[in-house]
Parts: sequence; C-alpha cells; structure tokens
Amino acid sequence: MTQYLVYGRDRPGSLDVKVRLTEEHWTFMDRYAAELIARGPTLTADRSRPTGSLHIVDLSSVDALRRFVYEEPYYLGGAFASVEVYRFENLTAHTMWEFTTTVPEYDRFLVLTKDAPRPLSSDHLIVYGNLYDGTRHAGRAALLEAPSPEAAADLLQSSTPEIHPWEFGGRR
Repeated sequence: MTQYLVYGRDRPGSLDVKVRLTEEHWTFMDRYAAELIARGPTLTADRSRPTGSLHIVDLSSVDALRRFVYEEPYYLGGAFASVEVYRFENLTAHTMWEFTTTVPEYDRFLVLTKDAPRPLSSDHLIVYGNLYDGTRHAGRAALLEAPSPEAAADLLQSSTPEIHPWEFGGRR
C-alpha cells in the first residue's frame, strides 16, 4: 500500500457542479472509507465556499490511484481546473479521525510547501508529511489547527507556504 495526496483545485464557477454531484462524490468516497487518511474541502478565506477537494488515501497500486483520481464524480463532472497527485509520506502515522486535540477558537488549514523535508512536532498537526513526485522530493503538506493563516505558516516553518482554509470532509 502507498499513500497519496490528491488535491483537486476548483475551476471558477464550479460550485453548481459540486452541489449537483455531492451525493455521487460521497457515494464514491464511501467505497474508500478504509483507505482514507484524510479528506475535506479547501475553502475561501471567509470559509463560505469550496475552492478545492483534498484526499489523502492509501492505495494498493498505481491503477487503483488512477481509478480514484479519474473516476471521481467531481473530476468527471468538470469541477476541477487541475488535480495534483503526490506520493505522501505520512510522518504523523495517523488519520484525521484520530486527531483529538481540538481548540474551539482555532481554524483548520491545508498548508503546502515546496521546501525541504523537516521533522515537526505539534499537538495541532492533524496529518503531516512529505510530498514526492516520483522519487523526487516535491515539498511538504500539513493539515493542522491554528488561530490564523500566519500561525499555520509559522508552525510549518516555511517562508513560502501555500495556505488554504480547510475542514474535515465526509457526509453531513
């Protein structure tokens, strides 16, 4: 089994497509319940609308990865402007469902970096790891809780982070 980070960035105007396909998306993801490490939408700064769809998933083969990425209803429906796929080295060794350190006034974020690997430790890391494009290190990704985007960047110790408001995904 190999873990992968799959991040679909929404195309402008795709909200109607996602609303229409939400049940199909959830039904598709239900098939992967045992393999999902984390999931959820990225959001606008005010957290009112989705901007993307993040999944970290543990799959048995590249063919299984292709099915996961390219048979997903949002992808087939044209919701994404792009889809990024990386091999993911999970340095926290747990899933988002195991995260129990919740601070009510903190928000959740996806932080992506293109910098070198580094170990991190914090009670506010939900899932954290290295990203690989083939065998080449491509950066780091973290799902975390923080009081602000700036605090999220500080936690990652990166001078050039890409920060997205994020929330736990799944059926509601």
